[in-house]
This record gives sequence, structure tokens and C-alpha cells, in this order.
Amino acid sequence: MPQVFPRSSNNLARLSILGAVLTVGLLAAVAYIMVRSPYATGAGVPPDQPVPFSHAHHSGGDGIDCRYCHQSAEYSAVAGVPPTETCINCHKQIWANSPNLKPVRESAESGMPIQWIRVHDLPDFVYFNHSIHVKKGVGCSTCHGEVNRMQLTWQVAPMTMQWCVECHSEPEKHVRPQSEIYNMQWTAPPDQLERGRELVRQYDIQKKVYCSACHR
Repeated sequence: MPQVFPRSSNNLARLSILGAVLTVGLLAAVAYIMVRSPYATGAGVPPDQPVPFSHAHHSGGDGIDCRYCHQSAEYSAVAGVPPTETCINCHKQIWANSPNLKPVRESAESGMPIQWIRVHDLPDFVYFNHSIHVKKGVGCSTCHGEVNRMQLTWQVAPMTMQWCVECHSEPEKHVRPQSEIYNMQWTAPPDQLERGRELVRQYDIQKKVYCSACHR
């Protein structure tokens, strides 16, 4: 029986299969990069807030402690968004007529809260307790970055599951003394691993990397 296809068809078939495999691999790589990019995670992009609040001015310049506005950070699952009363305590005397603070004045007069855009907004299927991380030696800047230098606040960390698991797997790399929790300039010392292991024992930190630790 005569040959139906020329011998070159074999090479063409092999090239077609190789091209299909490479295309699938390329699409998978693009998808992997996209889901971890700022486009998907929101990292590095400051949301458009109703009031252009500057942490650099309030925290960095004026030295206001994180807990003055985020009072529930140490004992609640959420750090909390400060109520208008917290803002107006100062701004009824300082910059009281600033156009930028008009939403604050209107909120104080009407009793309706300001509709802030949450910067760190985890999915509903993720359980995160803010207070337990503070109690276990995780500093503010570990997750939020140096907000005291941000004119507008943005998300620093990707907030992906991989990012969380890396810290849960090796907490000794990240934990710090309780006295340094709110120190935005704190940097890990050269012997961080040694000190971190001691703090892990001292704080009784459990390396919770199983699913139900965060997904309940």
C-alpha cells in the first residue's frame, strides 16, 4: 500500500505536539504570574478614599500611636476603622475648615459613618484574628509595611495563602519582642533566628499550617 502522508508529516506532528505543550505551559505561567500580580492582589495600589488620610503625617510626623485610631487591635479579631469622633476630636480645632476634611465634618453632623475603603480586605472564607498575631509577637509593619511613611495607604503584602503559610511555617523569622510591636522602624537583628526561636518558645507559638487554622 502506498504511503498516504509524506515523511515530513511525522516532524510536523511532533512540532505540533511540542507547540501545544509549550502553549499550555506558557498560559499556565501567565496565569500564575497574574494571580500574584498587583492587578489581582491589590498590593501597591492605594485605593481612592473619601478623605486623603496620611499616615505619614499623623503617625510619622505627629507620632500618633497606632492604637489611638485602631483601638481594638490588641483584643479583637479586627483592628477596626476609627469612628468619626476620633478624627473630630482634633480636627474641630486643627484644620477645622479644610476642604479635604469636609466628609469628616459632614459625618460628625449627620452621625453617618465615613465610607472608608478597606485596604486589607481578606476573602470571607479566610479567618484572621488580629489580636492573636499581636499577642504572639507579630509587629504592625510585618504585614502592613512602614505605614508611617505612606502619604496614602496601600497594601504592601500580597496577602496570598502562600505568603501566610511561609510565616506560619517559620515564625522565628518574623516575631519580635512585645516592646517592638508598634515600632515601624524595627528591623530584624543579625541573630534573629536565635532570638526568634526563643520568642516562639516564650509566646508558645504553634506552627499552624493545617487548613482549619484559617479556613473555618
